[in-house]
Amino acid sequence: MRKMEDLISINCVKLLIIALFYTCVSCSSVEQKIYVELNDTVPCVRLLNATHQIGCQSSMSGDTGVLHVLESEDDLDWILNTGPHPPYMIVMETAFFNRSVMLRMKNSSRVSGVAVIVSKTGLAENFSPHTTCPNQNTGVYSEDYGPELANCNVTAWNPLGNGLSYEDFSFPVFALKDENQTQVIRKCYEDHNLRVNGSAPQYPLCAMQLFSHMHAVTDTVTCMRRTDLQNRFSINPEVLCDPLSDFNVWSSTRPLNNSAKGHKTNESVVIAATRLDGRSFFWDEAPAAEGTVSGIVTLLAAVHALHPVTQQAPPLRNIFFTFFQGEAFDYIGSSKMVYDMERNEFVIDLDNVHSMLEIGQVGLRSGRDLWMHSDPISFKNNSVKDEVSLMMKNMQSVAAGLNISLDEPPVTQPLPPSSLQRFLRVRPIPGLVLADHRTSFINRYYESVYDDAENLNVSYPPNLSPDEQLVFETEEAKSLAEVATLVARSLYQQAGGEERNLNNITADPKIVAQLLYGFLIQKNNSWFRSLLPPEVTKKGANSILSSGPPQFYIGVGPRNIGPVHSVTRFVQYIMANLTGTVTNLTETQCQNPESKDLFSYFWVTGPSVNGSGEPLCVRASVRLAKAVSPAFERMEYGSRDYSTWTESRWKSIRARVFLVASRELEMLTLGVGVAVLLLSLLVTYFISSKAELLFSSSRETPTTTY
Repeated sequence: MRKMEDLISINCVKLLIIALFYTCVSCSSVEQKIYVELNDTVPCVRLLNATHQIGCQSSMSGDTGVLHVLESEDDLDWILNTGPHPPYMIVMETAFFNRSVMLRMKNSSRVSGVAVIVSKTGLAENFSPHTTCPNQNTGVYSEDYGPELANCNVTAWNPLGNGLSYEDFSFPVFALKDENQTQVIRKCYEDHNLRVNGSAPQYPLCAMQLFSHMHAVTDTVTCMRRTDLQNRFSINPEVLCDPLSDFNVWSSTRPLNNSAKGHKTNESVVIAATRLDGRSFFWDEAPAAEGTVSGIVTLLAAVHALHPVTQQAPPLRNIFFTFFQGEAFDYIGSSKMVYDMERNEFVIDLDNVHSMLEIGQVGLRSGRDLWMHSDPISFKNNSVKDEVSLMMKNMQSVAAGLNISLDEPPVTQPLPPSSLQRFLRVRPIPGLVLADHRTSFINRYYESVYDDAENLNVSYPPNLSPDEQLVFETEEAKSLAEVATLVARSLYQQAGGEERNLNNITADPKIVAQLLYGFLIQKNNSWFRSLLPPEVTKKGANSILSSGPPQFYIGVGPRNIGPVHSVTRFVQYIMANLTGTVTNLTETQCQNPESKDLFSYFWVTGPSVNGSGEPLCVRASVRLAKAVSPAFERMEYGSRDYSTWTESRWKSIRARVFLVASRELEMLTLGVGVAVLLLSLLVTYFISSKAELLFSSSRETPTTTY
């Protein structure tokens, strides 16, 4: 009898587990029927510096609102004033995504969130959410150095900037990138929320819910202090924010001993620099075509053009190529390199620096004009003046042979935002910034999602395959190849190379075309795959080789995308393959070489022949150097001298659409639910109190005597 009772108990438990399983499955199925998840979305996230916070966030449980598509001024009035179903979740086209509209929504309690359809439909002639004076507080000009030039008093470099990226919104703002999901949202809106003859729509209504709750608040000082306190006293500490950080990429025509830091005796270097990063209003959505890619492509093509000549006929001085990361956020990469040079913790120091040429925005030349910008304050130093004047004279001589118009702005004009400014904060170094603008930027979409391939007029004839597009020489590729040739020849001459070798230095338009395609159109292409490690290419779309172009936002490094940002990794391996030497080392020997003092070793996939290729070991003098603000190494989170930008952490970023019932129906449903609960409790109590009567045996079990 006892065994029978145990068996019944076990079966009951099994039935209970099965019932719970089917209940969970049913719940999941019900959730899928209620909600439509929006997958290809990009949020605006919270960033913080020493003084304030910027960006967007939702409440902890997400923000919900009735969907309304903003298509006219009348719609805006309905949302902000007369609509009977607030709060509203706004879906808007690009034409309405501007400072005026966003600030009106920011100041209204009737808006719970915004979703922006990222498309070229109705795109304004210009849109830059950055400020009019980028990096104005961390450049060289201040009360102590050219006060009349500080705060862009002479030149507003980005006059089209509306400062939207530096506003703080208390509601979530998402970008919608998937056209199919955009159509789903529109269909839901038209079926349920569309006004008929000006009358309000009836329930059920289409609603949207956005989740982007941020952990950090106030500023970097507050966030880092709270994080430090948790690390000290909490058993399970929670990091609230992370410093923006990654790596600079550098190389040199003559290898430098990386294990010996500080001053290099009898070593004089000419620095050739550009920046690696960009940004936009939305997190990790920064195509940065003119703002960043034009400089990267130009300098990489110049490196490639210089390599054979500098090996055969080395110039007197070393040419030091560097790609600075984090420059869009108060010069993170360049300030870190200068800081390390000052403390003898870098491969060279400032005494080794002879001069500097920086590549700025060079992709939108008006006609064939380029401009050489210099610093008017350091120009008053006679030695700097003589060297800068010689640099300009040599560059103009080279440009004349290439049919490029090269000129200089008035001597009273300050430097544009540039990494050179961080070097000038320490000492007067002769330097120039090469750019396509005389005064203000001609880039109409500076630091926005629309600074893309189309902004650089990079397009391809129809019916070309991806591999044909990869090598197709667009007009932009030919133009940047000319600029790269100018840069390469000028660097060689500035480094003391013989003039008779200049004609042997010419940038390859095909290399430029491949770089533009990889950085602006499709990073997962045959050329990029051949340059990267086999373990990366085998992962395919699950690695840094996902579909589409790379994004140039610096990010926070290890938390999201591994130890090195994808763009940094691309530039590192491209430069290694363009300047390196193939060795006979095996994979094990390549990954663990006997010495890394002068060279780095890269195990790469190699070119594909008939769909397959043999991995190679490439030796090159390409290195990575940390790009993190010295403020975080010094734990000076309120620093005014260095970047203090951090990115808040979050747990969930998602968006979904569903139908919402009227308030009356919701209350009725709640009331019925409470009534059913009370009734079930009453029935349970009645059954429990009458259990002996209801469940007693009809007869006693007979007793057997043995």
